Amino acid sequence: MFELSRRAALAGLGAAATLGGPARAQGQPTIRIGVLSDMSGPYRDISGPGCVAAARQAVQDFAAASGLNVEILQADHQNKADVGLNIARQWFDRDGVDAITDVNNSGIAFALNGLAREKNKAHINSGAASVDFTGPHCSPNAVHWTTDTWANAQSTGGALARAGAKRWYCITADYAFGHSVQREVTRVVQANGGEVVGASVYPFPQTTDFSSFLVTAAAARPDVIALCNAGTDMINCVKQGQEFGLAGRRIRVAAMIAFIVDVHTLGLQSGQGLTFTESSYWDLNDRTRALTARIRPKMPNNFWPNSVTFQCYSVVLHYMKACAAIGPAQAKASGLAAIEAMKRLPTDDDAFGAGSVRADGRKLHPTYLLQAKAPGESRGPWDYLKLVATTPAEEAFRPLADGNCAFLRT
Repeated sequence: MFELSRRAALAGLGAAATLGGPARAQGQPTIRIGVLSDMSGPYRDISGPGCVAAARQAVQDFAAASGLNVEILQADHQNKADVGLNIARQWFDRDGVDAITDVNNSGIAFALNGLAREKNKAHINSGAASVDFTGPHCSPNAVHWTTDTWANAQSTGGALARAGAKRWYCITADYAFGHSVQREVTRVVQANGGEVVGASVYPFPQTTDFSSFLVTAAAARPDVIALCNAGTDMINCVKQGQEFGLAGRRIRVAAMIAFIVDVHTLGLQSGQGLTFTESSYWDLNDRTRALTARIRPKMPNNFWPNSVTFQCYSVVLHYMKACAAIGPAQAKASGLAAIEAMKRLPTDDDAFGAGSVRADGRKLHPTYLLQAKAPGESRGPWDYLKLVATTPAEEAFRPLADGNCAFLRT
């Protein structure tokens, strides 16, 4: 039985919870992993408490057999870089945290890369989507488990562009992630002979009314309005687009970043036909179904896990395998040593199957183009998606040479 206790509040910045192994190995130091996420904002339902559940499941699946002592902490970064960095600094300096995961805001993730490198800690990111994480903002102390903006644009944008969508308009969240999505969409559209005819950039996370942006976009007469955002922003755009009758104007609204939980929130009546890319799906195979059965009882709001949940599970599991391989004392002494072990070891888990971690920290796995079913096609709870296409791991992510990761050149 796992012990669950409460830590003191982090100076008002967020509560933290700890989860220890069932039988603490005598004399072994405790590995501490912090889940730094959006627990109250637009990305809460995508990751947040669900990623905490995933991290705990990874500990339950591995720590007992390995003899590791592991604790999971959690905190809310509120999508504010100063809040996120203050929590991370306190975790590193005061609470002995060795690795931080999720960090589902690219701006915060970029800043954390610098801090983790300075403190020689591990940043095992499973939530930030910007491809720049393994490009201009790469770090030898970090790995990236998220299906990034390059991969999403390549899969979703590429499929629509090849199907004949030539005129695109972007609605973009004004921070690192949104701009990265727009840049990658533009790259894919232009590579397929199309053009981005305009863009509306909106304040994030303050915006909830997207009507003016949708009207401006429709006036440009695009084939596709690309939503360069995620979470509740994407959902609001889809709903408001339906209210404005964009489908009747033969304008397709494409979610460049979306998840099964978004389809759940929209409902199949509204979400049917929505096409997007995820790194995994609960009903993909026997292993994903088995993992879903283990995680579901821990998920908040009776939600089912999505690809971000699986990414957090997978990266925490692989980090623990690296800690066991080099020894917990070495892992605590050097985040860099733990990250290097993660790159050396092959990956294999119920979320993604067998895989690997590239020299720049990029986790390689297939990506899946999925489409929301019509209501009559669903066979039961959360049976929302059907597989349209698979991009193999060797093609799914930006080539290593194109990332220009600085630490690989030194």
